[in-house]
Amino acid sequence: MSMFADGLEAAVEKAFTRPTPKSAGAQMRYLVKQLKSTRAVAQMLRISQRTVERYVRNQIKKPRPDLAERLEREVRKRWQPQIRARAKERAATTGGIIIDTRARLGYSAPIGSTDESRIRHLTVALPPQYAARLFDAQDAGAGEQQLRRIAADALHDVYFQDSGRRAGSLEEVRFTDVEHLEFDL
Repeated sequence: MSMFADGLEAAVEKAFTRPTPKSAGAQMRYLVKQLKSTRAVAQMLRISQRTVERYVRNQIKKPRPDLAERLEREVRKRWQPQIRARAKERAATTGGIIIDTRARLGYSAPIGSTDESRIRHLTVALPPQYAARLFDAQDAGAGEQQLRRIAADALHDVYFQDSGRRAGSLEEVRFTDVEHLEFDL
């Protein structure tokens, strides 16, 4: 996953009302309940069906690190789907999304101008239409570059051009060298 996709996921997960299952057995039981069979879970996790059954019965308690990571990721992906959907919907229609980043941002501008590309730390509230574009692109399987482009467009409009009130002639924002990125709903 990319830094942008992970950041969007983390923002949505803050809306969860209950913690995800912690033990490997509880996680495995949750996945079996969601996918309706031990075979489907085994194929998804790339392990044997027998191994899944042993986790479900708590005969195995401690998965290998790579399996533990896959298990955790798959549970998180499916956890509280209605709450996840509601949080995305709220951000895309009324709430918007907050981006907190430390990255190289700016335009091709004369050296010394305030719009010159440089490392900046920004915390900007983006309007709902940008949250909608980010979530729609993520759901469609967009890559890091496409999500970065949408975020750059949002910062161009909201931060640099103040929703059309200033710097009208500036074109494309460069959003590179991302050191920190966090989203909040």
